[in-house]
Amino acid sequence: MQLAQKQQEELNRAIADYLKSSGFCSAYDVFCKESQLPVGESEQKFSGLLMKKWTSVVRLQKKVLDLESKLSEASRELQQLQGAGGFDPVSSIPSRGAQKRSTEAIPRPPVKHTLTGHRSPVTRVLFHPHYGVLVSASEDATIKLWDYEAGDLERTLKGHSDAVQDLSFSPDGKLLVSCSVDMLVKVWDFVSYKCVKTLTGHSHSVSSVAFTPDGDFILSASRDKTIKMWELATGYCVKTFSGHEDWIRCVTPSPCGSLLASCSNDRSVRIWLVAQPKEAKLILMGHEHVVECVSWAKHILTKAAILAGGDDDAKEDEPSSSSNGEMVKVAQLLASGGRDRVVKLWDAVQGTCLFTLSGHDNWVRQVVFHPQGKLLFSASDDKTVRVWDLRNRRCHKTLEAHSHFVTTLDYHKRMAFFATGSVDQTVRVWDCR
Repeated sequence: MQLAQKQQEELNRAIADYLKSSGFCSAYDVFCKESQLPVGESEQKFSGLLMKKWTSVVRLQKKVLDLESKLSEASRELQQLQGAGGFDPVSSIPSRGAQKRSTEAIPRPPVKHTLTGHRSPVTRVLFHPHYGVLVSASEDATIKLWDYEAGDLERTLKGHSDAVQDLSFSPDGKLLVSCSVDMLVKVWDFVSYKCVKTLTGHSHSVSSVAFTPDGDFILSASRDKTIKMWELATGYCVKTFSGHEDWIRCVTPSPCGSLLASCSNDRSVRIWLVAQPKEAKLILMGHEHVVECVSWAKHILTKAAILAGGDDDAKEDEPSSSSNGEMVKVAQLLASGGRDRVVKLWDAVQGTCLFTLSGHDNWVRQVVFHPQGKLLFSASDDKTVRVWDLRNRRCHKTLEAHSHFVTTLDYHKRMAFFATGSVDQTVRVWDCR
């Protein structure tokens, strides 16, 4: 295999850097002379590059061997089934009950991996929508990328000067956005891993960021009591939402993109029309303390389905069309959690609290719906993650997740993996079954 001229030059520079940094002075001088590199000249980007490439190759080889082993095992099982005459493609399709169990898999001990490397509390964990990568943010001002199946650290992104508070991927997974106590919002290219934009405009800590469903805009919420909407292409702030009376902790767009939900130290959850930033459409009151987090159900999950009391045949409401042709969901479900130790479920169309889930012994830091919508996960300072059965309004399972406050969690949208982060400075990956 022939290397291009530029690749050959970069390889030579990486080898020269390795020889020099390892103390092979004579070999370094000879190599530079024969490869026609200037002696003593070095560039930061080649520092340690050869070692990084080598460890990456070893890690990939390990993964290939593991996959080949799994493939061989699956082939043997298939041959045994065919040989015994017991393989029937039709009967091998999972039953409705089996499919339900699979799609409602939840995290269970023991922990698959405990990922260490952060030097301060972990503030956010997030699975990449397409790659086998988990990202984590920390108060140590870094973002780390992990291979969540192997449990290996892939790389560290540096750029913020203070605690990184939140992360969000663009819908296509090509960009990552982060926000920080340093008042900045940064956009990272997930191919080159470089910061390609820095958005400035907030006058205090930025607590939360999110891409809009179309990927064209970024939302940010701040301690300066505002929500800003940024146009990705230009980096300009195109809208500012004002109305909260205190620190805004979280902002998230609805799945259809026409609504925003935010929560604040003022104990309210607010629903905004994207087209009308001057005033909140609804103000949801009910929490008795700071509201830390808010999350939309990612598909149509109606009050009727939740209140059906376990009726699997309950049908989802169909969308109805408004006079201007915009599709409006009959029921938009929203969950919120706060320092009053409870999780609340809201109808964001009617502005009513459907019910309250109690059980945590400390602040609720984050809530995330199961991809199928019938379960809800909550992370808490009581060191646990709770799995809530929304139909029966009860705690389905409690996971003793960390040795300190659990600050964040995420459920992979397509694979049976779950991640948590904690004040104990670790990220944990769990198998779901």
